[in-house]
Amino acid sequence: MLAARGQGGKEAARTDNAPMNDKLMLYLDLIRWNRPAGWLLLLWPSLAALWVAAGGFPGWHLIAVFTLGTILMRSAGCCVNDVADRDFDKHVKRTANRPVTSGRIGTKEALGVGAVLALCAFGLVLTTNPATIVASFAALAVTLVYPYAKRYVAMPQAVLGVAFSFGIPMAFAAVQGEVPLLAWGLLLGNLFWVLAYDTEYAMVDREDDLKIGMKTSAITLGDRDVPAIMGFYATYLLIWAGLLNALQQGLWVWLAWAVSIAQVIWHYFLIRQRSREGCFQAFRLNHCLGFSVFVGVVLSDL
Repeated sequence: MLAARGQGGKEAARTDNAPMNDKLMLYLDLIRWNRPAGWLLLLWPSLAALWVAAGGFPGWHLIAVFTLGTILMRSAGCCVNDVADRDFDKHVKRTANRPVTSGRIGTKEALGVGAVLALCAFGLVLTTNPATIVASFAALAVTLVYPYAKRYVAMPQAVLGVAFSFGIPMAFAAVQGEVPLLAWGLLLGNLFWVLAYDTEYAMVDREDDLKIGMKTSAITLGDRDVPAIMGFYATYLLIWAGLLNALQQGLWVWLAWAVSIAQVIWHYFLIRQRSREGCFQAFRLNHCLGFSVFVGVVLSDL
């Protein structure tokens, strides 16, 4: 009898916890927790900028601040983006089942989750210095603007490029207390990388976006999309290599850049047929390109 009661209590506990577990899974889906490629695309240029600004290892404090802050802000950005695009996403096969679009999470609730995550990220920024705090407000403003740029700007990926590159001036501000011209040059180069990989991403949804009237670089570029992407990649690598004097570094640095160039060539073969699968695979592999550039930066400072 006691055993039966104990078993019944366990079943009741599992029943009581089920809604909480379901809600947690919805929140994790909302912030794309199972798709880390998004925050890795933000992380590698930010960490590379930390190394450049510090002339070497920047310290565990700043690494922790920028790593956790990147994850939190990317997650908050997903909340804002899903609320802004909820009426468009229902017409796109890939996004129709997102929590906000499908109605499983309300817009106010999603924005509340995003606000909490952004506040946590700001708490991390407060452990740095005034210059970084000021830069964080500019980064937040661009993050909030991007979801709506897709309605009015022919190439909204350029706006995303600024948002996804703002960790670079913030890194310099955190290390040096100011943002030198070099930081803005690296931001410009990184913007071209974002143009490349987000155009690949936009190519996946091009047919759906044309039907709903969404503006993307894939639609604007049309048949010139593949050569434009290759040009964006080349510009990115050339700007970073030039600003960081890559040609004057040793063999290991050259090897890291050679690996980066090889990845760009591989991307061409993935996207040249413009298939959804190939374009999406190319997009998802970009964090490997960012990592190889980061390795090149670290090797140059050893």
